[in-house]
Amino acid sequence: MAKKRRTAHAKAEPTVVFQFKITLLEIEPAIWRRIQVVDCTLDQLHEHIQTAMGWTNSHLHEFEISGTRYGDPDLLEDDFGEADFEDSLEVLLSEVLDRRRRGFRFRYVYDFGDSWEHEILLEDRLAGDPKVKYPVCVAGERACPPEDCGGTWGYENLLAILADPKHEEHEEYSEWAGDFDPEAFSPAAAMREMHAGLPDWRSAEFE
Repeated sequence: MAKKRRTAHAKAEPTVVFQFKITLLEIEPAIWRRIQVVDCTLDQLHEHIQTAMGWTNSHLHEFEISGTRYGDPDLLEDDFGEADFEDSLEVLLSEVLDRRRRGFRFRYVYDFGDSWEHEILLEDRLAGDPKVKYPVCVAGERACPPEDCGGTWGYENLLAILADPKHEEHEEYSEWAGDFDPEAFSPAAAMREMHAGLPDWRSAEFE
């Protein structure tokens, strides 16, 4: 049976806002986002990362913070105990970042096949603005790679083929990628996705 998700409302300081820079590793020029979030669980941070970056939450994920791995037991199932994960639905940002200063980095991996590794940099702790609806996307650059394109190598290969009209696979890849623009990014559009959040698959599956 799926667990109810913990929220930070009872324990969080609502005036404290964490500012993170999220960078997708091993891709140049960098694909990155700067977001601001109030205290929340790591599972909720996962949602913020997914929606800010432009992923579709179609694959497994995990956090690694100071040598400890965090994940969702409902998704990881048998691997959860064997791999010694902590429950990301039960751990708050304020707990794992309690004494961490600006410049602290941790890792987020999405899609264990394509293995998209993200560096999460704690840039600052800010006083929350009561007029602002958090989470927010402050800035960023470049579009998120298409899902299932084969990781960083596959993405670089995709871009090279799309840029070469004479390539024998150009037409096929162009049809698959559709109107994908690797340089396109809008903080305002990302923030709308962050506010909308991800579909509540737990309720849909376990009601």
